[in-house]
Amino acid sequence: MKGIVYGIAATAIAFIVVTLLLPKVAVDKDIVHLLLLAVVFGIANGLIKPVIKLLTFPINFMTMGLFTFVINTVLVLGVAWVATTYLKIGFSIAGFPKDGISFDAIVMAFLASIIISVVTTVIGVAVKD
Repeated sequence: MKGIVYGIAATAIAFIVVTLLLPKVAVDKDIVHLLLLAVVFGIANGLIKPVIKLLTFPINFMTMGLFTFVINTVLVLGVAWVATTYLKIGFSIAGFPKDGISFDAIVMAFLASIIISVVTTVIGVAVKD
């Protein structure tokens, strides 16, 4: 149980870091919205990502794992869409989902996925269960 709480907190901190480093990514600074966004991201990473990785195993194998970056980018965009559309959390990536998909949104989601991965890994190593 402690690990889940630490993971949600680390992901919420990662979203704050993303908004500080990437100018076109905006998220509500409300702590409840950040924690809810972290929970949605955790559910997407825990339930949806393994299924997608299993289904895309051949292409992931051929690209030596680089296709995982595409999967992570799509998951970040998906979380932004779900959070904004259904949960009414202010989370936008270069205007997505309100303004539609654009090259900037894809690049910012790609960079956001890398930053989230790095920040959550660093926090996970620093704070042990």
